[in-house]
Amino acid sequence: MTNKETEKTELLIIGSGPAGYTAAIYAARANLKPMLYQGIQPGGQLTITTEVENYPGFPDGVQGPELMIHFEKQAQRMGADLRYGLATKVDFSQQPFKVWIDDEKLIEADAVIIATGASAKWLGIESEQRLNGYGVSACAVCDGFFFRGKEVAIVGAGDTAAEEALYLSNLCTKVHMLIRSPQMRASKVMQERVKNTKNIKIYWNTETDEVLGEKGVEAVRIKNRDTGELEEIPIKGFFVAIGHTPNSEVFKPFLEMDESGYILTQPGTTKTNVEGVFASGDVQDKIYRQAVTAAGSGCMAALDAERYLFRKGVL
Repeated sequence: MTNKETEKTELLIIGSGPAGYTAAIYAARANLKPMLYQGIQPGGQLTITTEVENYPGFPDGVQGPELMIHFEKQAQRMGADLRYGLATKVDFSQQPFKVWIDDEKLIEADAVIIATGASAKWLGIESEQRLNGYGVSACAVCDGFFFRGKEVAIVGAGDTAAEEALYLSNLCTKVHMLIRSPQMRASKVMQERVKNTKNIKIYWNTETDEVLGEKGVEAVRIKNRDTGELEEIPIKGFFVAIGHTPNSEVFKPFLEMDESGYILTQPGTTKTNVEGVFASGDVQDKIYRQAVTAAGSGCMAALDAERYLFRKGVL
């Protein structure tokens, strides 16, 4: 690799969802001249959602892609250097940190903010992706509001699925909970709450055969795993709650993570186990996973990085 392919920056931000763009806005205003690589999905998960009604400042709601365009434009206006490209390899063993983009370009940075997010796990059926944003969702807290007074289905058996089923039960007339096995993986307390909620109906040993509908969800066709029997349930919303995968694989040789791959940060900060490397947004948050909390942690990361660089005498 020649010197022409190497660039240096005080602060590199990896990822471009609410966390990455907010970090870029704060860092640019602090005159850190941040360089941000947008990754494989510029704008993150919000670019595959439709209407967002729970982000503050938009009383009439806003389309997910439009919201991320606002974030991007604001970061650019503040002076952030936004670029297309995917971080494919890193070396955090010594300063300056090294990050390779698309296996070609090398970026050397005094500090790094990771904001690569997490990807929802899907069932892998065609209709699920075709109707994503049109009645199919991987976030009940984000989208449940749109199905008030309607029947919905949710797939999953863990604590997250149980929590989201209970959340939906307060909004929807009926929640059909589809569970592949004969038991739930959720904690006993959550299982009891679900079982004692009158408008939640549990289907054991059940898998989703297909989500039905052309321009929106109209029903779900389910299959009993014991008998092979098919059944159609009329619904308007279909929620997938089988977990998320943090986009952290490339950082595993250097950063401490939990068993699921979420980057561990020091409580109350965005600091990782490597001094000068910070993590924000869904790549380190498996509890809240909201755009507004991701943006908040992006702000924290920028402030943490600024203080680190100042203390190191870089600024």
